[in-house]
Amino acid sequence: MPVCLQLLFCFLVVGAQVGNLVPTNGLARFIEEPEFQHEDFTIAGENTSRTFRVLDYSWEDHGYSLANRLYPDIGQLLEEKFRLIYLLTYQTFGSVEDVDTSRFRYAVWNYIHCIKGIYHDDYHYAEVNKLLHIPFKKYIKTVTCYPERVTSADFKGFMNVFSCSEKVHINLLLLEARLQAELLYALRAIMQHMT
Repeated sequence: MPVCLQLLFCFLVVGAQVGNLVPTNGLARFIEEPEFQHEDFTIAGENTSRTFRVLDYSWEDHGYSLANRLYPDIGQLLEEKFRLIYLLTYQTFGSVEDVDTSRFRYAVWNYIHCIKGIYHDDYHYAEVNKLLHIPFKKYIKTVTCYPERVTSADFKGFMNVFSCSEKVHINLLLLEARLQAELLYALRAIMQHMT
């Protein structure tokens, strides 16, 4: 990763000192309501689940068109952004080249949606456990649910076999999947209000 990107990451996300610039606790300086934070959607021991199914409300079938209706062309721009980040790959996995990473990227995307309470009926979630190890899943949850807690050590320490650019790709994927999940909730609420 170019030095300028590392410095920007350290300054904005981690809150580390860069030169003589000292941010106020990284992302924490942007948080106005620290008590407003992620809650798990499926809690062990509870019979009810607060998840919603993509079958009932999805980006492709509902969110995209409602976004375009509310703000012309935004749905297309978001769709292009989601697709670009999702398909972004060097076809490598660390030092191994010519690797089809689509199953891995799909598992990451669906795991984030699962964390955010969105369930894909057509996805076999056993894939997540096969492809994503527990330390990586912890990193994913920290980035997507508690980004203000991510440290430079977290960034450097996850998936050590990955190059820095692959780690950036992963982080972009995490943030776009999170954005799509949050948009699904917001657009579903708007749709319910309109009907």
